[in-house]
Amino acid sequence: MKPLALAKSRLGAAVGEGLRPRLALAFALDTVAAALDCPAVRDVAVVTDDPLAGAELAALGARIVPDSPAAGLNAALAHGACRVRTRRAAPAVAALNADLPALRPAELGRVLAAAAGFPRAFLADAAGVGTTFLSAAAGTDLNPVFGGPSRAAHGASGAAEILLDGVDSVRRDVDTGADLRAALALGVGPATAALRDALDVVPGH
Repeated sequence: MKPLALAKSRLGAAVGEGLRPRLALAFALDTVAAALDCPAVRDVAVVTDDPLAGAELAALGARIVPDSPAAGLNAALAHGACRVRTRRAAPAVAALNADLPALRPAELGRVLAAAAGFPRAFLADAAGVGTTFLSAAAGTDLNPVFGGPSRAAHGASGAAEILLDGVDSVRRDVDTGADLRAALALGVGPATAALRDALDVVPGH
């Protein structure tokens, strides 16, 4: 997770710069809370150097991993997976976007169950261009290639694409005002819902 001052930069045009970092934190809180509520998830690690986000996410039960590579998202995810695996004998791991405020534990469980059949597997985002979820079985490197058209990149890397209906909440990341409206329509978690009255999303963003 980026420092809150930098997170969700594309969302600023739609919600205002004052609300943007608060929403970024709320998205992460709702994502982590839902993941921790999924019976298939043993624990959650968040890679971040943001002190506020780290403190609030740790209070939910997440383990905070400092972003010591400081080399972008994919390096952070690979580092997080490595740190998780130092605590146990090479468990299966999954990387999940921190901006899934509508995430449902049951839907995440279905995605994890489907992913278990492959050495590496991924789920495309709602737009069908990016990726919101990537998993690696025990003993397999995560090898993340998030960013831009990552659906194609993960497919080219040999990961299997998870093709499931009814898992919209796992696909619905939020980068723009339109994404946020779609997440709100699905029904967001309590942290994001608490900011609902402050939202006045600018049409077209």
